[in-house]
Amino acid sequence: MIPYGSHVIYLTPKGKRYIKILSETEDWHSNEGVLQSADVHMADFGDTLLTSLGRPVQILEATLHDILKGVKRLTQIIYPKDAAYICMRLGAGPGRTVAEAGCGSGGLTCALSWFSGPTGRVVSHDAREEFVKLARRNLEWAKLGTNVEIHCRDVRDGFCVEGADALFLDMRTPWECLDQAVRAVRPGAVFGFLLPTVLQVSELLKHMERGPFDSIEVEELLLRGWKPLADRLRPNDRMIAHTGFLVFARHQKRSESFDALRPKGTRERKQEEALRRRLAEQDAEPEADLGGPGDDAE
Repeated sequence: MIPYGSHVIYLTPKGKRYIKILSETEDWHSNEGVLQSADVHMADFGDTLLTSLGRPVQILEATLHDILKGVKRLTQIIYPKDAAYICMRLGAGPGRTVAEAGCGSGGLTCALSWFSGPTGRVVSHDAREEFVKLARRNLEWAKLGTNVEIHCRDVRDGFCVEGADALFLDMRTPWECLDQAVRAVRPGAVFGFLLPTVLQVSELLKHMERGPFDSIEVEELLLRGWKPLADRLRPNDRMIAHTGFLVFARHQKRSESFDALRPKGTRERKQEEALRRRLAEQDAEPEADLGGPGDDAE
């Protein structure tokens, strides 16, 4: 028996999937016909039911993967393949506080809420009110969010949290709020970033060079499915390839004595020297003269 309020997937023979919340007062209508909610309620997940047109439809239980793909969106959501990895890298879980900025439609927010559990805490931010409202609706639809607070706020003005265990930024220009991000977390916290282009990643890395960031990693996840045919097993013709670059780092003060003992080849020494020159050039650049109301007076 499937409880009312469950997320149910209706799967047709043509492979179309419809995810709905089973309601006592709402039947399922489609081109395949109608399924009475009472009949679905009396079935078990995995059963096949016939619609009013005599069409077979499989009844499946929706997982978090299905729920993330089913949220309503005004923006591109973070794909499940990235969301799960992000939650693992941030250490989202019981008793931990994870901050997020750029929640958009709330796809990753749902995943963070799921992983954090009843004793975890998710503090999300977005500068646009319409995204905040949509993220809240999606959390409610997903039956998640009791451990989530969402703030309509531009994080360049600061985060609504202190001492967070991890912080994730899904923003176009995250380097503009690195100082604010550092103030929002505890020492040793994990930072995560999602960026779509190489140029954005390079710009972020340049701004992270002065610290307090260390253990910096840049990654990309590719997901290739295979055709599940025992006698003709081979990759699918299409795959989920680039969805974004993931950058992870630690809130960590760099130690010259520690770095001095790291093994360095020719490439590492050249990169280290280039970094020193770049930082020295930045220090030598004069500050821009912004002037004032009386600067032109004689």
